[in-house]
Amino acid sequence: MGRGPSIENRKGAEDARRGKLFTKLIREITVAARGGAEPATNARLRMAIDKALSANMSKDTLSRAVKRGSGAAGAEQLEEIRYEGYGPGGVAIMVDCMTDNRTRTVGEVRHAFTKEGGHLGADGSVSYLFRHIGVIGFETGADAALAEKILECALEAAAEDVTTDDGWTEVLSLPEGFEAVKQALLAAGLAPAQADLAWRASTTVPLEGAQAETVAKLLERLEELDDVQHVYANANVQ
Repeated sequence: MGRGPSIENRKGAEDARRGKLFTKLIREITVAARGGAEPATNARLRMAIDKALSANMSKDTLSRAVKRGSGAAGAEQLEEIRYEGYGPGGVAIMVDCMTDNRTRTVGEVRHAFTKEGGHLGADGSVSYLFRHIGVIGFETGADAALAEKILECALEAAAEDVTTDDGWTEVLSLPEGFEAVKQALLAAGLAPAQADLAWRASTTVPLEGAQAETVAKLLERLEELDDVQHVYANANVQ
């Protein structure tokens, strides 16, 4: 009988995932801090800090990232770039990156697309298929009363929509109303498991079987790239 991975190997893999997550969070904080080092007056920085704290990033690490971004500690020159393309089955994919080397990043992103049968497109080729929205998610499980409380509070705060599916409730808002809706939910004692601005597809492409597996590999390959912050796709796996 084969043996599973050792405790050391599992810990090493977990540490690697944690390190990659922290790198992405630090980059987000650094870039957000260019708009000002005070979270109270910089909504993007406030959101980036909230995500970092939720991932248990130390306040020292967080503070250093803010200082680098605000110019107090000589930040690396990170550039924000979006790549758009298509995967198998005509799935639309957007890849948001932060990089200090555009040539390296586009080469890695293009290689990932090509490896799984996709291809890069021109700027704007798929972004029109996505909508920028605030997403606040809660693990409600079978607690119907909790889901109802979230719904009532979200509607009072002028949220765009509320959906519940398979024990997960999402509150959607316009980007400009995201912080107000989030604060209203928190004030009601409702702590979200996720709160972020994201891009959601207006229409989806149904996939199944081998095609769905290939698209999943492509998305995973893109997400593993060091310069990639977020990957969005309009795939709907059947």
